Amino acid sequence: MNPFEIAPILKRIMSVASRASDIIFSPGSPPKVMIDGSLAEVPLKDLRPLSPYQTEMLVLDLLKDKPQARETFLKTGSVDISYTLEKTGRFRTNCFRQRNSLVIVMRVIPTLIPTFDSLHLPQSLLGTLDLKNGIVLLTGPTGSGKSSTMAALINLMAQKYAYHIITIEDPIEFLYPKTKSMIHQRELGADTQSFANALRAGLRQAPQVIMVGEMRDVESIEIALEAAETGHLIMSTLHTIDAAKTIERIIGVFPKEQESVIRSRFAQTFRFIISQRLLPRPDGKGRVAAVEVLKSNDRTRTYVLKGGQAAGSLEDAMVDGSHEGMQTFDMDLLDKVNRRIINRDIAMRYATNPNNLGLKLGILKQETETRPKDETTDDSLTLEKMPVLGLDNF
Repeated sequence: MNPFEIAPILKRIMSVASRASDIIFSPGSPPKVMIDGSLAEVPLKDLRPLSPYQTEMLVLDLLKDKPQARETFLKTGSVDISYTLEKTGRFRTNCFRQRNSLVIVMRVIPTLIPTFDSLHLPQSLLGTLDLKNGIVLLTGPTGSGKSSTMAALINLMAQKYAYHIITIEDPIEFLYPKTKSMIHQRELGADTQSFANALRAGLRQAPQVIMVGEMRDVESIEIALEAAETGHLIMSTLHTIDAAKTIERIIGVFPKEQESVIRSRFAQTFRFIISQRLLPRPDGKGRVAAVEVLKSNDRTRTYVLKGGQAAGSLEDAMVDGSHEGMQTFDMDLLDKVNRRIINRDIAMRYATNPNNLGLKLGILKQETETRPKDETTDDSLTLEKMPVLGLDNF
C-alpha cells in the first residue's frame, strides 16, 4: 500500500468502520473516525501516526486533478472538494492548514439518498413538497443531518412533480436518480464561482425550485429573496441553532437602515424554518434527529416583522401552532421520551429550556420530593431568615 495515496487507506478504513460519518487525517495521530458523534480509533493495528509530510502528500493526492481547488487552497489555506472512490463511496472533503501542517476531514456521503421515513422526520415537513414559491430554510450545526434531510425532501419532490430543479452545492453530495423532474447539480469552484452568481444565473434557467447549499452573505440572501418574490421556491441551509436565531441571522447581515424592509420581505417570503439536532440513542446504535418546525402564518409573520416588539415569543407561537404542524425542540424531545426513542437524561442534555422540560418530565418534582428536609434552598428563605443588608453591603 502506497502511504502517500489516499484511496487504499480509505478502502481499508471503510471496510472496518462502515458506520463512520467522518474520517480525520491529522499529523501526530493515526487516522480516526467519527461514529455517532464520538471520535474513535480505527481498529487497524498497523495504521501508524501520520507525519506532517504524509498528510501533505495525501492532500496533494486529493487535489492532483483539481487545479482550481489547488489554487484556492494555496490562496486561502482551506478548500472543500468532493471525492469519489469506486466501490467504496463518496466523500465531502475539507483540507486545511493548522500549525504549519495539513489536515484532511472527510464526511462520508451515503450511497443512497435516505428516505423521509428512515430519518423519522415530522410529517408536517411533507408540506414543503407542495409549495410553489417562497423560502424554506433548514438549519442546525455542522453534522446535524441537514444535507440528508434536504436530499430526502428534494428527492420526494422530484418524484411527485415534473419540475426543473437546480442545486448549487459546495461540494455536490448526493447524486439524484432520474425521476419525473429534471435535476441539474452545480458545484462551487467547478461549475460556478459563487452561490450568488449561480443563484442569479438560475433565475434565467427556468427552474421551479433552486436548492442553495448555504446562504453565506448579503448578496446570496438578497438574490434568494428576489427569487422567492418572483415565484421560485428556494431551499437552503444556515448554520444556526434554532428558528429565532435564524431570523436574527437573516436580518442581521443587512445594514441597520434596511432592517424594516428586510423584515417585511422575509416575513412575506419565508414558508418553513426547520432546525435539527442529532441525539444519541440510549442503546448507542446510531442517532436520531430532534426537529423544530416554524411555519408561516399571521402570528409568525408578525413576529418576523416586529421582532422583540411582537406580542409573545416565537416559542409561544410554535406551541400554539402545534395543530398546524409546528413544534419546538422541547416538544419533540418530550414526544421522543414518551415514545421511548430517547431517555430523560438525553432529553435534558439537549433541551432548549431544561427547567421547563424537567417539570413536564416530572424530574424536578421528583428531585424536590427526595431532597433532605434540612437542606436549605433559595426558595426556602423566609423574611425571618433573610439577612439584613446595610450600606456596608453595597
